[in-house]
Amino acid sequence: MKTLQIIFLVSILIFGFNLNAQDGEGLFKSKCNTCHMIGKDGTGPNLAGKKQQWIDAGEGELIYEWVTNSQTLIGSGKSTMATAAKSFSATDMPAQSVSKEEIDAILDYVDNYVEPIEVSEENPTGEPTIVYVPNYEENLTLFYFLIILLFVQIGVIFAISNSIKTFVKLKSDKKNNGGLKNIILLLVFSGLASTASALSFTESGTTTEYTPWLIVENQDILLLVILNITLLFVILHFRNTFMDIANLVRPKKAKKLSARNERRMQKLLTDAVPIEDEASILMDHEYDGIRELDNNLPPWWVWMFYATIVFGVIYIFNFHIFKTGDLQIDEYNRSMKKAQKEVNAYLDEMAMNVDETNATLMTESSDLSTGKVLFEANCVVCHNPNGEGNIGPNLTDKAWIYGFDVKDIFKTVKLGTANGMPEHNSKLNPIQMQQVSSFVLSLPETNGKEAEGTIMEN
Repeated sequence: MKTLQIIFLVSILIFGFNLNAQDGEGLFKSKCNTCHMIGKDGTGPNLAGKKQQWIDAGEGELIYEWVTNSQTLIGSGKSTMATAAKSFSATDMPAQSVSKEEIDAILDYVDNYVEPIEVSEENPTGEPTIVYVPNYEENLTLFYFLIILLFVQIGVIFAISNSIKTFVKLKSDKKNNGGLKNIILLLVFSGLASTASALSFTESGTTTEYTPWLIVENQDILLLVILNITLLFVILHFRNTFMDIANLVRPKKAKKLSARNERRMQKLLTDAVPIEDEASILMDHEYDGIRELDNNLPPWWVWMFYATIVFGVIYIFNFHIFKTGDLQIDEYNRSMKKAQKEVNAYLDEMAMNVDETNATLMTESSDLSTGKVLFEANCVVCHNPNGEGNIGPNLTDKAWIYGFDVKDIFKTVKLGTANGMPEHNSKLNPIQMQQVSSFVLSLPETNGKEAEGTIMEN
């Protein structure tokens, strides 16, 4: 019985928490969404973290007075946070009829808001989602190359492993128990190293298993580079193990081979004269008993120097003489034009190619009905339900501040104004902004706020 009581209480707590979060979302959308945006400033400031700021300033309880009656709190002069909030915008914070618990729910919702990753087809706003993957073609090509390189390195590891097994068999046939012990120790060490590498590879593979196959992002490339570098170190370790076993099985031959390889490597990296022939390159001058050798420059350094010369010549001819390649600013402009064409093509396909230059007046009842719903959800706080004006101007008279044409209204709705009108480009898609603009022009004249702007006939 006691267990059931505990489960019941926990269920109540969980349900209460979810309900509170849901209430916060609904309250924010119904009372705050017009002036405040989540994650950035709008007509009002970004509310994320504001509650904690008031608490840190020692005015945690005053934030409730600010929401319910901001003008009274400012007039009392007892809140520095209210004065600071007042200076954010010329538009006054309207009084809200909400309880303390509802304010907490709204602020908790904003503080814990997580941007949704996916937009379902049932999204009521109907906003199109455009996904851009930076450097997609280059990343995909590099992805294929690194995958091939990964399998090549795995093949090399297996080849070296088989060679080690062959050497072990040869050494076992010679009944050399002392050498066999050394080989077994080396193999145990190599096996541990290969096992650790395999585990690392498996974990990394599991991590990338959930990455979409055709969307290769920078972190995917970075992971593959790390895997290839790890396998390279494993190959080098196996090579050293192989050489150690070869020394045990065929010591004389291995010693000659090692000496020859060492001389080749020294010639390749330093091109230094052997010690026994250094007298041939001694220079005449001497300082405190120290004489200088006239060695050649390291070949790798010389090759790099020649490579820079070749690169410089190609660069000058390509970018400055023949101008077959684009400099950085030209390449940026070309990429932006290409991206804009892709965006325009997408918007054309989705019938969203509407802006302030081509917006048209919509007269269909379905469009005006949708415009009315959008108006009630986004505009009534400042303009009142019939458009007669409140914080914002009267939208039904013949006085207009920014123009009465549907293109002018569309631009105002989309971009906002410096006088407190928030932008709606982040909330509504182009068709929706055209619908609400058309609905505004369909409103009958209503007595309300005093006319503002210039009298125009429409």
